Amino acid sequence: MRRFRVGLPSQGTRLDLFLASACSDLSRSRIQKLIEEGAVRLSGSPARRSRVVRAGEEIEVEVPEPRPVEIEPEEIPLAILYEDEHILAIDKPAGLVVHPSPGHDSGTLVNALLHHVRDLSGIGGDLRPGIVHRLDKDTTGVLLVAKTDQAHASLSRQMKKRLLEKEYLAIVSGFPRVRKGEIARPIGRDPRDRQKMKAFRATETPPAGSREARTLYEIEREWPDLAITLLRCRLVTGRTHQIRVHLAAAGLPVVGDPVYGRPRFDRVRDPGLRRALTGFPRQALHAERLGLRHPATNERMEIVAPLPDDIGRLLGMLDATRSAGRGPL
Repeated sequence: MRRFRVGLPSQGTRLDLFLASACSDLSRSRIQKLIEEGAVRLSGSPARRSRVVRAGEEIEVEVPEPRPVEIEPEEIPLAILYEDEHILAIDKPAGLVVHPSPGHDSGTLVNALLHHVRDLSGIGGDLRPGIVHRLDKDTTGVLLVAKTDQAHASLSRQMKKRLLEKEYLAIVSGFPRVRKGEIARPIGRDPRDRQKMKAFRATETPPAGSREARTLYEIEREWPDLAITLLRCRLVTGRTHQIRVHLAAAGLPVVGDPVYGRPRFDRVRDPGLRRALTGFPRQALHAERLGLRHPATNERMEIVAPLPDDIGRLLGMLDATRSAGRGPL
C-alpha cells in the first residue's frame, strides 16, 4: 500500500495528475485504471480521477503485483544491442515473429523476452515486456522493448510525438528521381486485396481507415548499370509495411519482397547475381538505427544494428559485379 498526504502546493490538482507525479514508476493510464478499479482511496473512500485534491487529505494507492501472462517463456537466443533496468534493444533476426498470434502461438519474440528478462516490473498491470514498435517477420534490425510501465509510457509518448528516429536500409530495384527526397502518400487497406496495404495517389480517394504516411529517403550506394540502389529510409510516420508500400508505389520495389516487390532485374546479366536477386528469401530491409531519449535519464541515445549476413553478402556480390565490369585499369 502506498500512502500520500497532499501538500499545499498540490491543492486543486486533479487526483490522477497528482498521482502521476507522486508515482513516477506508473504511467498515467495505469493510474487511471487503478482509480477505475477502486484501488485508490481518498480519505478512506474510493475516488474518481477527476476529483480535485485538497491540502491535508490522505491518499492510499494499492498497486497489485503484476499478473502473469498466459504466454510461455521460451529459451530462444537473442542478440542484445543494449540493456539496462528500463529498456532492452535487440537485433531482431529474419523469421522471428514479434507477437503471438493465430498460427504463431510460440517461438515469438515475446516468448523469448519472457525467458530472457528477469527484472520485468510489468506493463499495464501484466507481467510482460512492452513492445514499443514492431518489425515485420522478415525485417531485421533494432527493436526496442520497455521493461517498466514508466519506460513504456515515455517511449510511446516519444513515438506519438515523432521523436523516435528510425532509419532503415533497403536494397531496391530501380533509381529514385532525386538523390534525396520524400514519399508522402496515405496508406490504407488495398480495396482489391484486404491482406495488403496500399499507398494512395493524390487523385485517388483513400478508403476509411487510411492514414497519413511520410517516408524520407536518400541514396546510400548505387549500381547504375544494374538498376539497383541501396536506400537509407527514415520513417516520419509508422504505418503497417510503410517503407515497402511507399517504395513499391514509387517504382522502387524492395528486393525479395514477396508481397509488394518481385522486380524482373532486366539489366542484370551475371547469372549468379540474377539468381541471388530473384531468389533472395525475404525483403532486403534492415532497421539499422534507432535514436531516442532514455526514458529515465532523458539522455540522447543511438542504437545501431550491424548489417545481417544475407544483405551483406548480396551487397558484396553487387560490388564484385561492378568491379568486374570495369575491366583492367
